[in-house]
Amino acid sequence: MADGLPRVGCVLLAAGAGRRFGGPKQIAQWRGAPLLQWALNAAIGVTGVDPVVVVLGAHRDEVQGAVDLSRATVVYAPDWQEGQAASLRAGIAALGPVDAAVVLLADMPFVTSQVVAGVIERHNARCDVVRAVYNGQPSHPVLLGSKPLARVPELVGDVGARVLFAKLRVCNWDVGDLCDATDIDTRTQLEAIA
Repeated sequence: MADGLPRVGCVLLAAGAGRRFGGPKQIAQWRGAPLLQWALNAAIGVTGVDPVVVVLGAHRDEVQGAVDLSRATVVYAPDWQEGQAASLRAGIAALGPVDAAVVLLADMPFVTSQVVAGVIERHNARCDVVRAVYNGQPSHPVLLGSKPLARVPELVGDVGARVLFAKLRVCNWDVGDLCDATDIDTRTQLEAIA
């Protein structure tokens, strides 16, 4: 903690191959910008979040050529094909010493800086995890406090940090009135929000 304030980083997961999408969905255009850019803008738009780490894997050269990553730390997950656990491990390791980390997904273009800031603001001594829920359905962003952060290196396979939550204090925050939880897995879904 610098100046008594917790140090909060952000990990943006953008390593997937986009198999269901049929290619690199991170760079698919939506409203004049690549999908990944929307999530990245939400992260870098929150004062005090540092660093912002973008985890790349499949299509990394294409993504780096199409998205403005100048305000982020880019890390490559060489074992990205393992699944989300590999990306999380790489991203959390790249953060360095932080008290908490917000995890975002590259394919959720409606998440805003307000929602990212909100999960940070709700982190306190009673919450190991702050999770955004949309009309009762858990999703992202998710803030991981020190306890789950310490266990991220244990994760393996195509699983996210949720498998760590069983013995932790999870505080849910319903953000359905602030943004849409749509994540883009297919071109049809992208066309539906155009």
